[in-house]
Amino acid sequence: MTDIQPAARKGTGLAFAYVTTLFFAWGFVTSLIGPLIAAVRRVFDLSYTEATLTTFAWFIAYGIASIPAAAIVGRLGYSRSIIAALVTMVIGCLIVPAATIVDWYPGVLIALFVIASGVTILQVAANPLVAALGTPKHSHARLNFSQFFNSLGTTLGPAIAAPILLTGGVFTADALITDPALRAESLRSIDFAFLAVAIFFAIVAGFIFSARKAINASAPETTAGDRASPFEALKSKWAVFGAIAIFFYVGSEVAIGDLLTNFLHSPNILGVSLATAGSMLSWYWGGAMVGRLIGSGLMLTKIKASTLLIVNTAVAAILCLVVTQTNGPTAAYAAIAIGLFNSIMFPTIFTLTLERSTAPVPATSGLLVFGIIGGAILPPIAGHIADSSATLNPVFFVPMIGYLILIGFAFAASRAKVHNITASGTPGGH
Repeated sequence: MTDIQPAARKGTGLAFAYVTTLFFAWGFVTSLIGPLIAAVRRVFDLSYTEATLTTFAWFIAYGIASIPAAAIVGRLGYSRSIIAALVTMVIGCLIVPAATIVDWYPGVLIALFVIASGVTILQVAANPLVAALGTPKHSHARLNFSQFFNSLGTTLGPAIAAPILLTGGVFTADALITDPALRAESLRSIDFAFLAVAIFFAIVAGFIFSARKAINASAPETTAGDRASPFEALKSKWAVFGAIAIFFYVGSEVAIGDLLTNFLHSPNILGVSLATAGSMLSWYWGGAMVGRLIGSGLMLTKIKASTLLIVNTAVAAILCLVVTQTNGPTAAYAAIAIGLFNSIMFPTIFTLTLERSTAPVPATSGLLVFGIIGGAILPPIAGHIADSSATLNPVFFVPMIGYLILIGFAFAASRAKVHNITASGTPGGH
């Protein structure tokens, strides 16, 4: 019997390009959280713990919005769900200037929650589309290649946003954060950044609307299974294990990204300005971009995905240990280098879990997306450690523990039975 692969369908290449744009879009906006933490911490005079609530507000949305997201996609279909998600993200961006006008930090948190809720729906809709546009044989490599564009967004985000968010106003040399004029200038910079992002999302929404016929032609049909609750996957130990792994991966990656700007700015590390440190955050996310290209190539060879995951998680844990024990450029570049080894973790954990889970693929995928709430839990813990320590180096013990847990997941996956090889075509991103 001839196996007709989804990629053979007419128009799938064009549809894949549209979906790739979405990966870039949510990567771009997610990467703004790091510079934003440094900005709101000074503008609103916050502790590290209070500032990392921006991360909590963002990633807790994954846990809440992932539950109804599949039902939304099942009811609206893929193209309309994507457009609805982008409109939600635009609304969230517009809440930011409303919050800063009244000088209300909780309003910024609400805005971030709304934006992230749209991102969650966007991901749940985009994942099955990517699954329909490729062959199962090279699923790990294909997904890592797709994630390259997500990483491109996370690389460009800080490079563009940091000079806007972290210069002028209260970031002027010898500036007083209590100076009303300087605070107003910095608040307007935050407004400008998010209004620009709102315009970007609106353009992408228009782009998707114009391409909706091509997307719908390539999209898989939604079924009752697609609307299943992610909690149905709790019956599969591998779905649960995968969600735990996603929890610790995202929490570890984000905890580093959130505090890296202030870490590089610290006198015992590089002592550079906050704007320079914020721009250097692009090196961290850029490492993930480069790593995903390399990982895609390695996975096209005979190197097993689980083996590559073991190596990457082990090196990341070692680098975290180096950061905790050193200072200066050694600690700085060890921290930045972790991004390179983060690169293949999320998509590889995602596909390894889907292959081994005995639960329905949509439910497993939903539970894995739910696991992204690790980005809401671990960064505030890291922020509390930062507030309690003389330096930021001890913060890296938090991601180090996360990577050690991921080593255990990778070893277990290398020995576990594969139940559904075709399921690996359903990707994820964050």
